[in-house]
Amino acid sequence: MRHRTAGPPTRIRDSIMETVFLNKLYRSITWLFIALLLTVVSACSSGGDDDEEPVEDETYTLSGTINAGASDVADSDVNDPNANYAANDTFSAAQSIPNPATLGGYVNLPNSGEPGRSMSSGDISDRFAVSLLAGQSINLTVADTDLGDADLYLYEGTCTESCYASCDFEAELGNGLVGKSVTEGELETITVSANGNYFIEVCAWDGASNYTLAIGQAASSAPSLTADADFVPGEVIVKFKENGFTAQQTPSHTLESLAASVGLKPLAGTPGRQMLMSLGDAGQQTIARTTLGLNKKTSQKTKLKTAQTAEQQLKQETLAVISALRKRADVLYAEPNYIRQALVTPNDSYYAYQWHYPQINLPDAWDITTGSSNVIVSVIDTGVLLNHPDMVGQLIGGYDFISNPSIAVDGDGIDSNPDDPGDSDGTRPSSFHGTHVAGTVAAASNNGSGVAGIAWQSKIMPMRVLGRGGGTSYDINQSILYSAQLANDSNPPPPQKADIINMSLGGAGFSQADQDVITQARNAGVIIIAAAGNENTSSLSYPASYDGVVSVSAVGFDKSKASYSNYGTAIDIAAPGGETSVDLNADGYADGVLSTAADDSNNLQYNYVFYQGTSMAAPHMAGVVALMKAVESTLTPSQLDTLIASGMITEDLGTAGRDDLFGHGLIDAYKAVTEMQGGITLPAHLDVTPATVNLGSLQSSKTLLASNSGEDALTGVTAASNQTWLTVSPTQVDGNGLGSYTLTANRTGLADGTYSADVTFSSAANTVTVKVFMQVGTLKTENSSGFIYVLLLDQNGNNVGQANVAVSSGQYAYSLSDVSAGTYTLVAGSDIDNDNLICDRGESCGAYLTLDNVSRITIAGDRSSLNFGVQHQSSILAESASSTGQDTAKQPSTHPAYRRKP
Repeated sequence: MRHRTAGPPTRIRDSIMETVFLNKLYRSITWLFIALLLTVVSACSSGGDDDEEPVEDETYTLSGTINAGASDVADSDVNDPNANYAANDTFSAAQSIPNPATLGGYVNLPNSGEPGRSMSSGDISDRFAVSLLAGQSINLTVADTDLGDADLYLYEGTCTESCYASCDFEAELGNGLVGKSVTEGELETITVSANGNYFIEVCAWDGASNYTLAIGQAASSAPSLTADADFVPGEVIVKFKENGFTAQQTPSHTLESLAASVGLKPLAGTPGRQMLMSLGDAGQQTIARTTLGLNKKTSQKTKLKTAQTAEQQLKQETLAVISALRKRADVLYAEPNYIRQALVTPNDSYYAYQWHYPQINLPDAWDITTGSSNVIVSVIDTGVLLNHPDMVGQLIGGYDFISNPSIAVDGDGIDSNPDDPGDSDGTRPSSFHGTHVAGTVAAASNNGSGVAGIAWQSKIMPMRVLGRGGGTSYDINQSILYSAQLANDSNPPPPQKADIINMSLGGAGFSQADQDVITQARNAGVIIIAAAGNENTSSLSYPASYDGVVSVSAVGFDKSKASYSNYGTAIDIAAPGGETSVDLNADGYADGVLSTAADDSNNLQYNYVFYQGTSMAAPHMAGVVALMKAVESTLTPSQLDTLIASGMITEDLGTAGRDDLFGHGLIDAYKAVTEMQGGITLPAHLDVTPATVNLGSLQSSKTLLASNSGEDALTGVTAASNQTWLTVSPTQVDGNGLGSYTLTANRTGLADGTYSADVTFSSAANTVTVKVFMQVGTLKTENSSGFIYVLLLDQNGNNVGQANVAVSSGQYAYSLSDVSAGTYTLVAGSDIDNDNLICDRGESCGAYLTLDNVSRITIAGDRSSLNFGVQHQSSILAESASSTGQDTAKQPSTHPAYRRKP
């Protein structure tokens, strides 16, 4: 069985081999007949050549269309000589870009980076002209911090070359410069203060690097190390790796000796756990800069001549020290000593990008409970990255049940270490699928960094059953038995059984052995939840379709069925699964589900990525059930079934009552936990979906749905727009004003730019505001993920076919000829740094069918319509992650190098 991110079912190998064999047999018989015929003809003729040319093996052609990512834009002067070129390093030549946008770019100092278009002369500055709205954020992610650094500047749209000199990090605000972010970290952020036209500038500070520039709605808190954050100036929290001490750190190391080894003063803590250290006075800070290799330019950069107070300067110096510590091989993590306040809604840096939580009313549910450490959710998947910053403290003991060493990656059979070493097979990247699923259920939350989990005070039991190429029913069944504290192949069983099992995996084919194990676990009181499958079919997928399993389908941001989600009679309930092909909420990122993951393309880097699939929907349901169990620990599987069927814990979508798309509706966390409080009658409450509308530059209308998520009657619903260019009118509503409304935008007479409006829905119970974005103008920008290379990889990961393709109307039409029969994978991506490797950080990437679940293609004839998507990678580095790997016994697998031909 395979994990249930969006992608096709695995074909049965025997059927493939049978087809290939029959084709070969047919061709052999055909050629034998032709040879005999030629022999007869030759014998009857008077002469001719005796040496016949050998017949070549038959080859085939593959073709398809690749769609550029939602809101993707490409820097016009990258290092790849094959890409179209237009200079964008002055105000007069600034590249016009849309809003929202996710842009992939490259900057470098002269004689830095890979050989290419800009290597010798440099590409120090990229400038972009854009219309922005107050409150929007501009996020710059520097891809290669070991090789280079880049900074972010924002200028008024009226600027000319008389404004501040390009890339002057010491420039004070004013004279056209309205914002800047010049920290030493991977992320730079500026929040826009007023509506208007602007220039954005990305500047190379050191070396060379790819970058991603995301423009959209602002996050609730800055997603980067920034001096605006609330932390103690001059203090750093550090944890060293247990097995990573340098020669200077003797076995008898102490807090004092470890602090001295990095040039800091000791304050609190002991070796082996987190320690608090101080930068000390000016003299001690000089020692720290020298010890950590912070050169004079770096230290100058922390003391910007912008009328900073002494406290602000010390905070900048603190961030520079933290950035240097994070690059050390012996440091597991380094963080500011944040100052916290009591909150219920989590303050995690990237929570604002987790649109999927408000969609199911989680903030209201969190007012009641955030989970309980007595509630355990077993995540049966690829294992979990045990030292991911958002997993530390969230896990209890689990198990690795992969019995076949050839797919286990870790070199052995079953063992007690469920850490995920990666599942790359040389043709696809490691997914760290189980870590993503576990993060949705219960990532560490309300800690000021990373993402939030649904039931963050509950615990995860990590179970590893999926390795390289998937996993077997037998291994999965052992993990179910283990989770339920029943007899299994491990010894002894866990001290406490799981309350809930999440299985974001599946495949075709009923198994009585599987059903028997699931029945045993359910009889033991375990609630079992599984992903419905991603084939967009009504065919049954298992284990989701077994009796006693809650089958979860997926919806996107707008609460419509996700394009990939399975449907049919087995669907029980729906939950957010994401759609990475769109950006309906205009935040500059694709509308996937954001959760914990990692990148093992070089040294392992913990990060956060946007995935789509019913694999992402199922853990939303598992997390909500964990909240329910925190309120009422006696909840049984049969009681949950009754609640789902009653509609008491869901929002009804689609046809009234149960339907084959959404089952009994979209899970509602607030309804679910209040039902556990004793069936409290929910007061009337107006909901409007979608909560944000992005009309872009072409769309003129959109339908909104107003509904009552409560149980009391809701009356007096009305809607109004605060802008004359946008009207809202009822389309099909009942006597209380509940139903569908149509938004209509009129661009006539409006100046070019980006516009926003608020549509306010009022009722007797509450008021809801929907934010609407629109662009006006003749901006000649098509969606572009850059110049891409489409690679055909054989089963060993070798590049055996390549198409070089430029974008046209947001799409890439490709064709690969002379392809021999066999099994392959298709990947595509840009190479903007010109290192002959596609899909690096900061570059676009995609695969057939999806990047997180690359599917093999068997070729025995011409194939067309091999369509898929490519987009700039939207992963976000973990703020406290070590960039040099995890501190566990298992080593990460090697990420495939997608090497293109020059």
